[in-house]
Amino acid sequence: MGDVTGFLKLKREESCYRSVEERRKDYKEACPLRSDTKSKEQASRCMDCGTPFCHWGCPIGNYIPEWNDLIYLGDWEKAFELLNATNNLPEITGRLCPAICEFSCVLGINDDPVTIRENELAVAEKAFKNGYIKANPPSKRTNKKVAVVGSGPTGLACADQLNKAGHAVTVYEKDKKIGGILRYGIPDFKLEKNVLDRRINILIEEGIKFESDTEVGKDISVEKLKKEFDAVCLTGGSRIPRDLNIEGRNLKGIYFALDYLIQQNKRIAKEKFDGEPIDAKGKNVVVIGGGDTGSDCIGTANRQGAKKITQIEILPRPPECRPKECPWPKYPILFKTTSSHEEGGERDWAILTKKFISEKGNVKKLLCTRVEFVRDLRGSLVMKEIPGSQFEIEADLVILAMGFINPEKGLINQLGIETDDRGNVKTDLNYMTTVPKIFTAGDMRRGQSLIVWAVSEGRTAAHFIDLYLMGKTYLPRI
Repeated sequence: MGDVTGFLKLKREESCYRSVEERRKDYKEACPLRSDTKSKEQASRCMDCGTPFCHWGCPIGNYIPEWNDLIYLGDWEKAFELLNATNNLPEITGRLCPAICEFSCVLGINDDPVTIRENELAVAEKAFKNGYIKANPPSKRTNKKVAVVGSGPTGLACADQLNKAGHAVTVYEKDKKIGGILRYGIPDFKLEKNVLDRRINILIEEGIKFESDTEVGKDISVEKLKKEFDAVCLTGGSRIPRDLNIEGRNLKGIYFALDYLIQQNKRIAKEKFDGEPIDAKGKNVVVIGGGDTGSDCIGTANRQGAKKITQIEILPRPPECRPKECPWPKYPILFKTTSSHEEGGERDWAILTKKFISEKGNVKKLLCTRVEFVRDLRGSLVMKEIPGSQFEIEADLVILAMGFINPEKGLINQLGIETDDRGNVKTDLNYMTTVPKIFTAGDMRRGQSLIVWAVSEGRTAAHFIDLYLMGKTYLPRI
């Protein structure tokens, strides 16, 4: 490594966010890019460790120590070449990935880990600025045609890899614009859409054909799809939200998180949206669900001018330090305060919502109770209500952000594809479904997961599709 004692000289320095007062007024990215000098300093903390477990922690096998060293040495172009070898969307994972690799960083055993995610973003943005990222269409075509259904991170990564192999790739997207969850589910204050458009334009220049506002099974038949293409990959994600079927669920003012986020993203993009407007201005907002989607809803509600925001979670508050049950280098579930949490709102844990209370047909309050998790005779955790702990929370707007259970079944049923016990698409070891030449990847296959897993799944599916079409492949497995 360029500086084998860098980690002894410098401490971890997080990215600097814009002030809360400033960023709450707009939907621009909350975290501006840091300077090249700061990136070089932080990259120097990457140790010359014997076994870099960050490789093990990263689902796409990023060459993390290698490009960190190149950042420190100022060789940004070579750093990008290594980053580009494993990641089709580094400028997006560099903004959105929870950096599971950092929890596997050897330095993290007794110190703060390297700022891997921020360093990755620095390389990606430097590559765009200096022109290292540019259209590079394949020199030879295979005369094989592949359809990718869904244009989220899995679909984009899969299409990119298959196009690199020389196949003619068409990506179908039922929404008006390309990007899937990246465009419609992620708020602009985390990912401004010009970042996404920049990448999509390069993919178009490289020869990928995008068909937006086109729903497979409706606007184009599955029979036509199977007839016209040599292989098909389904990357539609896991879009069926987990519901809360309790008394009062049908009251006005209760919405799913993704519906709320999609509408606001469309509003910013000046797109038309279906359904009644969902606006938090002047309202008591309750977000049920303590994950990142819930956090995104808090940031959105703050920008809309909510009167008060409360986020509740049924599970206990996570620990602030790694618990003994989850030793290094595993990824622990820890207490996390996001930029959205910093912008305002209250949080509470181990809360069970029992009932929605109405006023003239609208939600007005939540009846809740506190719970505890105890182990039964078999050692399994069991949730129990705490007697006498019931209380109410005022709410004019309730956002359900409790995750997703499985993919939508319309296209799956039309194709006659089998699903597993969880409702996800069943595949063999080569990512092929129970219907010949129909593959799947991403959340449709593995269930709701992280963006970096979506990229990994797309790359792996492309590997097996190329192998299926050509009998051999030079595409990597991840």
